[in-house]
Amino acid sequence: MTTDELPFWDAVDRLRERDPRYRREAYGFVTAALGWTVESLPAERRRDPVRRHLNGAELLQGLAGLARQEFGSMAGTVFREWGVHSGEDVGRIVFELVECHQLSQRAEDRIEDFRGFDLAAALAGEPAGGRARPGISEGGASRKPGPGPV
Repeated sequence: MTTDELPFWDAVDRLRERDPRYRREAYGFVTAALGWTVESLPAERRRDPVRRHLNGAELLQGLAGLARQEFGSMAGTVFREWGVHSGEDVGRIVFELVECHQLSQRAEDRIEDFRGFDLAAALAGEPAGGRARPGISEGGASRKPGPGPV
């Protein structure tokens, strides 16, 4: 069975065999946050597959919002426990999931789209937190059918 035919959690386990820096739960939460963020888009954008594709900043903001909702003041602690310390860590998880065909990407999607995001501040709900770096592309990742919320 190739990695693009593997169920989500089997693909994650294979990724982690190669590079165990992120906990298994981090992968599930990123995909859950992707779905949650898409569902929060206006209905007209959700109906259009081109427009519902998230850029890195949108995914990061959605991920931080869901983390605050799910974990409250412990969100930062949870993410540190999972090995996720920065927006770039989230981007690495996204692109690993793209590599094993669990998420899709567009040609303009780049890991750089996830750099410069203050994840700790965003998880803490600080007003200045989570500002994405200027010039972020319309990138991100589209959700492939996979697991539900973690």
